[in-house]
This record gives sequence, structure tokens and C-alpha cells, in this order.
Amino acid sequence: MRENIQRPDVKTVERAISEKDLVGLRGLVDHLSAPDLADLLLQLNERDRFVLFRVLPRKLASEVFAFLDPKYRDEIIRGLTAEETRKLLEDLHPDERTELFEDLPGQAVQRLLNLLSPEDRKEALQLLGYPPGSVGRLMTPDYVAVRKTWTIARALQHIRSMGRVSETINDIYVVDDHWKLLDALEIRKFILADPDQRVEDLMDFTFVSIHVYADREEAVQLMQRYDLESLPVVDDEGVLLGIVTIDDIMDVAEEEVTEDFHKVVAVAPFRTSYRDAGTLELYKKRIPWLLGLVFLNLFSSGVIASFENTLASMIALAFFIPLLIDSGGNVGSQAATIIIRALATGDVKPGEWVRALVKELGVSLAIGLTMAIASSLVGMLRGGWQVGLVVGLSMFAIVIFSNIVGYSLPFILYFLKLDPASASSPLITTIADILGLAIYFTIATILLRAFGKL
Repeated sequence: MRENIQRPDVKTVERAISEKDLVGLRGLVDHLSAPDLADLLLQLNERDRFVLFRVLPRKLASEVFAFLDPKYRDEIIRGLTAEETRKLLEDLHPDERTELFEDLPGQAVQRLLNLLSPEDRKEALQLLGYPPGSVGRLMTPDYVAVRKTWTIARALQHIRSMGRVSETINDIYVVDDHWKLLDALEIRKFILADPDQRVEDLMDFTFVSIHVYADREEAVQLMQRYDLESLPVVDDEGVLLGIVTIDDIMDVAEEEVTEDFHKVVAVAPFRTSYRDAGTLELYKKRIPWLLGLVFLNLFSSGVIASFENTLASMIALAFFIPLLIDSGGNVGSQAATIIIRALATGDVKPGEWVRALVKELGVSLAIGLTMAIASSLVGMLRGGWQVGLVVGLSMFAIVIFSNIVGYSLPFILYFLKLDPASASSPLITTIADILGLAIYFTIATILLRAFGKL
């Protein structure tokens, strides 16, 4: 339905700001959602962006603020008074405040913490105390919990009173006197139940929870697997500390996928968006890997130089170097990408590497045989049956070994406690190039000697 709402033209908004028509400006944007307003703000210059933000209603302003990138949040905060900043922070959800503080320097965080109420400051410090990337940094302590001994009527009364400050009431959590999580129940169960029933009559003890120190990627996997809208967060004793909601998980999933894409193409991940990243920042993120691969590629030229006599004895072999090494790189990159994604989604567990290896060996044998037949025919047409045999056997061996390299590297990185996504396509391709050249010229040397050509 939102798509049918007429969005104001940027120039119309800029004209209202330049004419200081604040009433007209509010009329232009008061029907827009927070995401639409955030997009509109990004299209304005810094001065106009700040004017528009200040005319927004307080509650809406905090929602729009949560959708902005760190660069623009910092820009807006620097223009607000201490009282305006305090109100803005007060309206943010605890997890959104934590995300804001994570992106600011320590001195700025300390200044903002001093603006919070004692309760909010304690809450913020507690969330910031968890390791970066953990579920603890992502959770919010705003949820609704009830006791199993309560009647449904009392529970509903409690939900009505506490639901206004809770981030979601789709799921209601049942805890004991020590706040240990006992169950997670959908709100509709309370609505449909008899008011005189007790909460324990609705319980089935089949809830899913996550530890507060778990990696946030684990939270993404759990919520996707069990189709949850919220996920309770507990400590070692099973005490309910907070919840992670679907909107936070969607943000995390997008960030993780983007980070993996960057790593797969040998680019150091960057926190900001491409639109906001400067030329120098993009250069710094890309050049280290590229320089490293330049030096790694020197091994390829070294392999060719060491087989100079073989190449000189049958110059036709040179024609097939690009075909063979490119095929090896493509096969290795395919295998690595499939395994990296399977590990990221939990489709393949690290402990299942042997089963996956057997499967990949079968796949590589089939692919290798198919590509060997095709390449040997090309070799026969270009250089005769002897060249065709060399090229065909080389293609078969290169495909198998390149596939194993592409499959193995993500697992090796995982067991070394490194990110499997670091097994980038350029790295796989470079390793496959070196390996492919060595295989090609070794097979060529052996066969040419057998043919009496060397």
C-alpha cells in the first residue's frame, strides 16, 4: 500500500525549506513512512537534511534516525542541542542505541551516555559490555514476560500494560521466580484461551533460545530455520536477558551477505555503503589483496620458466595454457563459493567435511571427464592427436585438483578459526593457475618423452 503513496519531489522539498515554509514542509512529508523519509533525507544536502529532520515529530524522528547510516547519524547528532539529543536517545530502542554507540568514537559515546537517564545508561553500558558481533550487542531488554501460575486474564492485563514499551508482543515469554525462561508462547494463544485458565495450561516447552555470547550469525540461522519473529536470549543459567527481533536479524543477514561477497572477490569488508564510501577508502580496501596476488602470480611465471624446454619442443602447447588454467580457476571458484555459502547457511556442518569431500570428488570426476573430452577434441584439431591427448589428460587432472582446492580451503580456514569467506575467488584462481601449469607441463613432459619428442 505504501507504494501507492505519492512521494514529494526533492526539488519541492528543497523549495519549501529555502522559503522557510515549515508548515508546508510538514504537509509534504507527514504521510511518509520512516524508510521513505530516510531515503528522502539522503537526497538533500547537509543543511536541508538537518532542517527536515528537525520538523519531524519526535517519535517519527527517532524511527527515521534508526534507518540512517552511521555517517548521517553522527552528522545529525552534532547539530542537535543536548536536550534534543537526550530526547532522541530516549526514544530509540536499546538495541538501536547500542548500534549507534558502536559506530562512534569513545569520547562521543561517553558524552551521549551522560545524557541518558540512570536506568538507560545502565542498560546501555550492559549491552556495550558484550563482545562485538555477539547476540548480546544485538538484543533488546524490552519484552513481555509472565509467570506460569498466572491466569490468562491476569496475563492479558500485564501484556496490555507492558506491551507499550515492548519492542514486540507477538511472542510472550514465561519465566519462573528467578527469571529463568520456561517457554515462549504466541500472543494468539492468550487471546483464544479461557480467561480462567492458567498460563501453564498453554505451555508445551518447545521454545528455541540462544546464548547471549553466541555469534549473531547463529541467531540468523536459528530464526530462518524455525521461522521466528523474535528469539529469546539467555545466559548460562537459562535466565532470560532479552530478545532479538526479526528487523535486527534482517539487517544482520544483509550485512553478513555483503561482507561475504566482498571477501569472496578479495575486497576487505567496509562498514559504510558503497554510495558513501570515498575513492581513497575503496582503494585501501581493494589494493592489499591485489598486490598480494601479483606476487603470488610470480610462481606461475616460475613454473613456465622451469618447463621452457618442454614448451620449446612443441610450441602448440602454449595455445592451450589460457584454456586450461582458466578452466581450473573457474572450477575451483565454483566449488569454493558453493561450500562457503553452505557453511554460512548451515546447510553443511564443519564436521561433515568427509561426506562433502566424497560428493565433490564424484562431481569433479564427472566434470573433469566431460571437459577432458571436449578439450582433447579441440587439441586434436589444433595440434594433432598427441597434443589432444596431453590437453585432455591435463584438463581431467586440473579440474579434479582445482575442485579439491576450492572445496578444501573454506574448511581449512574454518578449522583455523578464520572466516571461510576469505577463500576468495581471486585467491582460488591464482592457486589453481599455479597448480594447473605444473600439472599441464608435467603431463606434457612425460608424454612427449614417451613420444620421443623431447
